[in-house]
Amino acid sequence: MKQLFFDFDGTIADSEVGIVKSIKYFINKMGLPELTDDQYRQFIGPALVTSIHKFYPHLSENDVSTALKYYQEYYEDAGIFQLDIYPGILEELGVLKDAGYHLHIASAKPEDMINLISDHFDLGHYFDGEFGATSDERTRITKTAVLKYALEKTGANHKDSVMIGDRDTDMIGGYENQVKTLGVTYGFGDVPELSQAHASLIVNQPDEIRRGVEQLSVRKASGARFN
Repeated sequence: MKQLFFDFDGTIADSEVGIVKSIKYFINKMGLPELTDDQYRQFIGPALVTSIHKFYPHLSENDVSTALKYYQEYYEDAGIFQLDIYPGILEELGVLKDAGYHLHIASAKPEDMINLISDHFDLGHYFDGEFGATSDERTRITKTAVLKYALEKTGANHKDSVMIGDRDTDMIGGYENQVKTLGVTYGFGDVPELSQAHASLIVNQPDEIRRGVEQLSVRKASGARFN
């Protein structure tokens, strides 16, 4: 397992503040009904378009485009850097890199936003590649599509790769690309969500990620079955 693909929101960083403020901004601008705190958190992970359709199914495609525009208006101006890197995750990334793993970001965020965040928080030296959605958030928006794109760009062998993330979308993205999956519970998902989405293994803290990856390697070598 030499190629590791990390989700960003909920796996590398707690980005709830910036994302929720951006959502509330487009809701306010469009006069839409407000959501509960739990519903706002459900936006974190899936593609934004998917969540808008889920919570506001009556919106037309033009309305969805307007919502995206307003979201990006706030996010690009302020929300993008309203996040906290999870304690211990940078240390674990360093340990993994020193151990010879190739690390990549595979996020449903627009790729140009990932690049800006990576530069701002000086994350680039941890990652060999940073992959995300298209800037219009209309194509290559699912984790399945982003991971497929990342695997193609890196030339990674599916059998030697792991998708690491905190939401069911991350696990499904790995599963649909025939990639082993490592779920983490310190983000926005939980054990039932990750298990039901075909997580190969689940860990609870950033400093458990390398051990989890090593366990997946042992299972692969022994021929053990994965979800």
